[in-house]
Amino acid sequence: MTGGIAFTKGHGTQNDFVVLPDPDAALDLTPERVAALCDRHRGLGADGVLRVVRWAKLAGDETVPEPVPGVEWFMDYRNGDGSIAEMCGNGVRVFARYLHDRGWAPGGGAIGTRAGVRTATVSAAGVSVQMGPVTIGPASVATSGTARFDGLVLDVGNPHLACVVSADPDALDLTRAPLHDPEVFPHGVNVEFLTPLDGPADGGRIRMRVHERGVGETRACGTGTVAAVVAALRAAGHAAGDVRVDTPGGELRVTVEAGSDTRTGATVLHGPAVLLATGELDRDWWDSPA
Repeated sequence: MTGGIAFTKGHGTQNDFVVLPDPDAALDLTPERVAALCDRHRGLGADGVLRVVRWAKLAGDETVPEPVPGVEWFMDYRNGDGSIAEMCGNGVRVFARYLHDRGWAPGGGAIGTRAGVRTATVSAAGVSVQMGPVTIGPASVATSGTARFDGLVLDVGNPHLACVVSADPDALDLTRAPLHDPEVFPHGVNVEFLTPLDGPADGGRIRMRVHERGVGETRACGTGTVAAVVAALRAAGHAAGDVRVDTPGGELRVTVEAGSDTRTGATVLHGPAVLLATGELDRDWWDSPA
């Protein structure tokens, strides 16, 4: 496969990604290529693509913010349908693990994203990412089937609607995207359904399922996990806490510092990041994905 396109496959709590090392921005990463690559029948299969690229090499890309001095690497994240997304919490952990294992950023460090700079720390226990403050918006409603659920509008660098539900989240049908208010979310939204906080603010636990825009239901969602914990804490009357989250793909932990009524303090996402395979994509397939 000489001359093929290098890739690595990885996942964070079974939210899986194709990692494409492209330091000098040489790849033409079209929506059609991304969608074919993520297709679980005609491609490698993944929830999204993480292009590893030097931030300075993306000059002229209107979807990318201006580089921050001293931050070399940019996570160019694409959803499984080929659309561009601002941020991915599980993805940035896998991205940091890749940089660490490749020797490009041992131990982690600052990573550029469309939602701003995120700082990751890689250790034997997993990867922790500084996710920044969460902006807290108004209440809104999600509809799944015939059921309506009250939710909290949250911005974790990308849009979320986190719904604390009394019903069992496992009973919900998320094969179709929950309906939302298009005036509140004109570009779509990630919707979380979560159980009320079980236990104290520090050491408590919730369960969560999520439907991600541009992907569908995923086994986990990093930014969605942060949104879910903020919503669970607020519903329980807490401004801060350290909460474990059970997702279909495994356990994550989120730390939230106190802030204001409309904005949390710093948040940190803790969880595993696994790299499981490397290889090359056939050049002919890349040129004309079938």
